[in-house]
Amino acid sequence: MERADFLLVGVGGQGIVTASDILADVGLRAGYDVKKSEVHGMAQRGGAVTSHVRFGQRVYAPLIGRGQADFLVAFELLEALRWAHCLHPEGTALVNIQSLPPLAVTSGQARYPELEEVEQELARRARQVFFIEGLRTAQELGNVRVVGTVMLGALSALLPIPADLWEDVLGEHVPNRYLELNRQAFRSGRDFLSARLWPQGIEEGTGAARGHREAGLR
Repeated sequence: MERADFLLVGVGGQGIVTASDILADVGLRAGYDVKKSEVHGMAQRGGAVTSHVRFGQRVYAPLIGRGQADFLVAFELLEALRWAHCLHPEGTALVNIQSLPPLAVTSGQARYPELEEVEQELARRARQVFFIEGLRTAQELGNVRVVGTVMLGALSALLPIPADLWEDVLGEHVPNRYLELNRQAFRSGRDFLSARLWPQGIEEGTGAARGHREAGLR
């Protein structure tokens, strides 16, 4: 992998910034030049949060433009739809199945999209799309705050970076009392996507999601 551009999107409180910090550190540990930029918006009120992370032999700018994201990692369905235009046609979308309607929706001024609408738009924009039950997996593990770690686990299955490097970096960002929980969340997300990528080699039922299309790096 010579380069990869990641766009992480969601709403305040979902752990976007922490996830992007971990991803950036993984890239550095793997030997890449890394640039990162964030837009917090009204994160404290559940507003939109985006983070750009770029890996490469040499990266000169932190921001990802329209049609350039190799990976869209969306923690929420509406945000996946809002940022679909940034996907490269050969890119991959990883989407947590979770709805967090904004004020315009809850006040009746706007309509929240159906899952099928999100699905169709992403399929039109990207080569491969995976919908992940990150929230449900986190709930089953006993802590909804590990959704981001489930998503990182799924993402890790698509990158040529060893799992133990990811877990080492995870240990540097997560307090010891939550580390084992986060390791379980990471492995759950990774196992799911690995099973979809290599169904003959890995047992089904270890992961957290349902996938669409076959995954791979361009």
